[in-house]
Amino acid sequence: MSALTDKSAARPGSEPVLRVRGLTKIYDAARVVDDVSFDVDAGAVLTLLGPSGCGKSTTLRLIAGLEQPDAGEIWIRGRLVASAAQQVMVPPEQRKVGLVFQSYAVWPHMTVAENIGYPLKMRRIDRGTVATRVAEMIRLMKLDGLGGRMPTQLSGGQQQRVALARALIYRPELLLLDEPLSNLDSVLRREMRSQLKELQSRLATTVIYVTHDQEEAMSLSSRVAVMNRGVVEQIGPPEAIYEQPATPFVQDFVGRTIKLRGMIAGDAERLRVRIGGRTIEAGDSKRDTLHPGAAVEVSMRPEDVLLQTESEPGNCLVGKILEVTYYGDRCECMIRIDGTDEQVVVSAKKRLSAVAGDRIFLGIDGARLKLWPL
Repeated sequence: MSALTDKSAARPGSEPVLRVRGLTKIYDAARVVDDVSFDVDAGAVLTLLGPSGCGKSTTLRLIAGLEQPDAGEIWIRGRLVASAAQQVMVPPEQRKVGLVFQSYAVWPHMTVAENIGYPLKMRRIDRGTVATRVAEMIRLMKLDGLGGRMPTQLSGGQQQRVALARALIYRPELLLLDEPLSNLDSVLRREMRSQLKELQSRLATTVIYVTHDQEEAMSLSSRVAVMNRGVVEQIGPPEAIYEQPATPFVQDFVGRTIKLRGMIAGDAERLRVRIGGRTIEAGDSKRDTLHPGAAVEVSMRPEDVLLQTESEPGNCLVGKILEVTYYGDRCECMIRIDGTDEQVVVSAKKRLSAVAGDRIFLGIDGARLKLWPL
C-alpha cells in the first residue's frame, strides 16, 4: 500500500461505508462504466439494476479490486482503495469486502465447513476461533448437519448459502453480490430472496447487489441505481424509481408500461393531452416545458388504469376489447384505443364481465401519467 493511501485513511465517523466518485472503465475505446458516483451508508443495500452490458458487474468488480479504474476514486470506510489520478490500487484481499458470484465458486474438494472457514484459515486465525465462527455461520445460514458434506451433495440453494457464509465469516465492511440468485429456479429464487432480506436485516450488513431482476431490486434494496450504457440514469428508493422515473429508459425497464402517442391540448388552467378522439387531464410536472400542439408519449402503469364496462369515468379513454386472457388471479384485456391504431394490455379483476368486441372505458388518474416529448 502506498504512503499516499495511508495519508487518506483517517476519515470522520460519519463517512459512508462506500464512496464512489467519477468511476470510469474503458474497454476498446468503449466507456463500459462512465463517470459513476454514489455513496452507500452503513447497513444499506444498494442495488445496481440494468440489462446485460450496462456496466453494473464491471462497477462491482472495480469496487472489489478485480479491475483497475481508468478514472475516478473508490473509498471504503474513509480509506482510499482506488484512484487512477493518484495511482492507488489496494488489492482485493486488503479491501475487507466479501464477494459472491452467480456461479457460487464453492470449492468441490472441501467440505461445507472447510469452505466456510477458508477465509479465516488464510488469515491465520486460530483453530478454536475458526471452529466457533464456522458453527455460527452454519446455524445462521440454516445449514445445520451439513458441515461435513461435500458441495456435490448439496442443492443449488444450499451451495449459495455456503458461498454467502464464506463471504460473511470474516465480517467484511462491504458485501458484494453479483447476480447471486440467477442460477436458481423461480421457487428457490423467491425463497433465497426472502432469506437474504432476513439475513441482511439481522446482520445490518452493507450490501452492493447486482441484478437485472426488477423484483429482486424492488424487494431487497434501500436504494436502486438504474444503469444504462455505463451511466447511472437514476438512483433513489425503490418507490421513487418505480413511481417517479427520471427517464424513459428507467420507466420502461422497471415494471410494465402502457405507452400511447398524444398531443398537448391548449388549456390555460390545466395540462391536457389529446389521444385519438379524447382529451384527458394530465398532472405531469413538465407542464411549463410542454406547449399546445407538442407531440408527446403518454405513459402509465397498467395497475393505474381502471377498466369499466358500463359507467363512464370522468377522465377516461374509450376502446374496444380485442381479447381477454384468463390468468387465474386476474384477467388481461387487449384493447384498441378509439381513434388510434394503438393497442394496450390492461389487467383487470378476474370477474370482469367483458368479452372480445365489447366497448370499454379506461379510467385514467391524470396525476400518475408521465409525458415524454417526442
